[in-house]
Amino acid sequence: MSALATDRNTPEREGSIRVFNVAASAKIFIGALVVLNAGNAAPGSTATGLKAVGRSEEQVDNSAGAAGDKQVKVRSGTFRFNNSAAGDAITAADITSTCYVVDDQTVAKTDGTGTRSAAGTVFDVDDQGVWVTVG
Repeated sequence: MSALATDRNTPEREGSIRVFNVAASAKIFIGALVVLNAGNAAPGSTATGLKAVGRSEEQVDNSAGAAGDKQVKVRSGTFRFNNSAAGDAITAADITSTCYVVDDQTVAKTDGTGTRSAAGTVFDVDDQGVWVTVG
């Protein structure tokens, strides 16, 4: 394609909510940290190669289905998840750092010696958990 020579009506798409095919044998709960595993949505878990995309807006049970049999709405943004424990607990010193997926509701300070995927960026930390910008 060549460069524009006149005005163009470029389409816009809101990006805060996206719909993804759900992985085979997966159940995603409302409020879960959702990751993409080989392009399909799954609940967050300790694994490498996952891509965190946001928080589930609905419960979807595809535990008896094949990949893509069901879809889930996922919102990107900043959400509070549970903080990991002990040496992997996130503190205020970690704000603006990358945090890592432990499960579908918990994030950690480290990648667990190369066993965890990135969850997002630490936005804030409070007594109830860690605010993470995801997606």
